[in-house]
Amino acid sequence: MKPRLTHIALHLINFDACIDFYKTYCQLNIIHQRDSGTKRIIWMAEEGRDTDFIFVMMSGGQNRAQDNNDYGHLGFALDSKAAVDDIAAKARKANCLVWEPREEPYPVAYYCGLKDPDGTFVEFSYGQPLGPGAEKVRFNLE
Repeated sequence: MKPRLTHIALHLINFDACIDFYKTYCQLNIIHQRDSGTKRIIWMAEEGRDTDFIFVMMSGGQNRAQDNNDYGHLGFALDSKAAVDDIAAKARKANCLVWEPREEPYPVAYYCGLKDPDGTFVEFSYGQPLGPGAEKVRFNLE
């Protein structure tokens, strides 16, 4: 079997606020949680993908806030430009929008960016060749 990406794991400072952020904006559900006595651990996933790809969140993080021109991020696909605009409007009101909705050339397409309570950027996009319902495209790797 060749390697397959199954999860991403981050230590969080603002644990409960981050959990609420990912429930609210990304519609992730808690599928597992435990407390080891020194560390809280939560697994979150999209509905229907709980064994496909998970986001592991662990307490005990350190400050890693990004500058607004740092494009390191987590990416989530949405089903329309209107959905991107809706997320951006909600985030603007909550003062966590860092990249206004914008259109860029293929394969980037239409997106906006939010900042979670720990400072990690989260992109919401429409029209990229990734995610559910997207036409699968083979990239020329040469």
